[in-house]
Amino acid sequence: MERSEVESKYKWRSEDIYPSDEAWEADFLKAEKFLDFSAFESKLSSASSLAAFFAKEEEAGRVLERLYLYAHMNHDVDSRVAKYTSMQSRAMSLFVRFSEAAAFAEPELSAIDDALLRSFTEDARLKDHDYYLRRLIAGKKHILSAKEEKLLASGGEVYSQFQNIFSMIDNADMRFGEVVKEDGSKVALTHGTYGVLLHGQDRSLRKQAFERYYEAYIHLSNTIAATYFGNVKKDVFLSQARGYTSCLQRALEGEDVPPVVYENLLASVNESLPVMHRYIALRGRLLGLEEQHMYDIYAPLVEDAELKLSYEDACDLVAEGLAPLGEEYCALLRKGFAEGWVDVCETTGKRSGAYSTGIFGLHPFVLLNYQPTTHDVFTIAHEMGHSLHTYYSNAKQPYAKADYRIFVAEVASTVNEVLLLRHILSQTKDGKMRRYLLNYFLDTVRTTLHRQTMFAEFEYIAHDMVEKGTPLTSENLNELYWGLNKKYYGDHIFHDEQIAYEWSRIPHFYTSFYVYKYATGIISALSIVERILSEGEKAVADYKAFLSSGGSDSPVELLKIAGVDLTSRAPFDAAMQAFERALKELEALSV
Repeated sequence: MERSEVESKYKWRSEDIYPSDEAWEADFLKAEKFLDFSAFESKLSSASSLAAFFAKEEEAGRVLERLYLYAHMNHDVDSRVAKYTSMQSRAMSLFVRFSEAAAFAEPELSAIDDALLRSFTEDARLKDHDYYLRRLIAGKKHILSAKEEKLLASGGEVYSQFQNIFSMIDNADMRFGEVVKEDGSKVALTHGTYGVLLHGQDRSLRKQAFERYYEAYIHLSNTIAATYFGNVKKDVFLSQARGYTSCLQRALEGEDVPPVVYENLLASVNESLPVMHRYIALRGRLLGLEEQHMYDIYAPLVEDAELKLSYEDACDLVAEGLAPLGEEYCALLRKGFAEGWVDVCETTGKRSGAYSTGIFGLHPFVLLNYQPTTHDVFTIAHEMGHSLHTYYSNAKQPYAKADYRIFVAEVASTVNEVLLLRHILSQTKDGKMRRYLLNYFLDTVRTTLHRQTMFAEFEYIAHDMVEKGTPLTSENLNELYWGLNKKYYGDHIFHDEQIAYEWSRIPHFYTSFYVYKYATGIISALSIVERILSEGEKAVADYKAFLSSGGSDSPVELLKIAGVDLTSRAPFDAAMQAFERALKELEALSV
């Protein structure tokens, strides 16, 4: 389907950002004036001058964000249009120049006496920046000279090249060939069809797809290993340049997350692996397999229990499922569905998948490629969770504090998914549908919590190896991943040799120490949902206060507003218990 064939009610309104491409071009020309901060250099030692600097930085940031968002969104709905590809690249170059121009600020501020900086945190003119200044004081030892900071900032586009190279290999150069169906017809194997085939009933096709898909990665494994090694070395360079003891320390301190959170995650998941192994064993029994393989891990356990809803009916179901969050939340949800926040339909040239995006001062936007499947119904709930988190934070926080950290970015989305799942479970008495939904929940936890924690353990060890002087090769990365796969999935599944190469196809590894946040996100969400359903209005009020908190404090401290303390083992263990409860019910229903 071409985009021109889609009704306007199913398209997002990018004209809410700019009414036309010409208006974008006019603003782009004006943006040049925002890139000169020379008047502030060596003059940030007074509250008044610092407040003026922050005001100009905000003015520049808001214009640049609008420029980028408009180009990015128009590019994503039809990547064939070269004009928007160019506009997106031009906007990104402006961001790099902006970073370079303002790079003097942190070194200059870090040279100021701590007592004066602390006084700034109490000055009314700088109240929007008090958390930033407190973080600056805490991290002063990692800030370099103005010249060094500018040099590091100018390398921004260079640092991203390893990710860009992998993306080109993975999305442009990979050729997976075809798989042959029982009737002799052929299916072209792509990233998209691979996922569909692995979730399908036909085991022969799953096996073919698995082997053919990994054959392409195995063929390029040395090149990909060198690319990943380069990315890790980049992380090590930046960590050492700033005086961190490790890449993990740099990543965690950068988000104001204490190391105990990472430690709690790895410890709790590793301790709970016997329950995970029980689930893998149950999957093999329910699939009737004498020997379960890695290509069976996504096969459906329950047939013909799919939710097949129109987009409108799916939106209604999502709103019903999120009713525990209150009338205000659901009214905002429906406003988003009705007023051009969402781009719904799959069309030629449109980016695959789904995401939520937004900028300060404007409603958020959601990209979908909706199909009438259970997964896509939950995707609506997920992405609108992101969007309303953004909406509440923008509404309640100033620009400087509105942007919440990635660490908490998956919490609101997962709360919505779990609430929706609990609602559907509460409404269905059909045994088949209950088994389907329990399996859906268990697989969600397996992929979002257990699998992402395995990824987190992999990249922790890989970075540690490079920090200790060990180069990364296809051979030692395979050995590392193979061992982790056996530990996490256990003895009730055959560990096919191809799975040792799975590390080579994970794009998130090029945004280091990102994946663990998926796991802490679902752990936090499970605790929040349990509290909302058991305590009602008080828990909802606390949760909305969390949604409205943006980036006003440490993300770990902000989660405590919603009743989640990740510095303790309690939420981690509670999530493992929720997984085991669902497993016990599925086991009982499967006797």
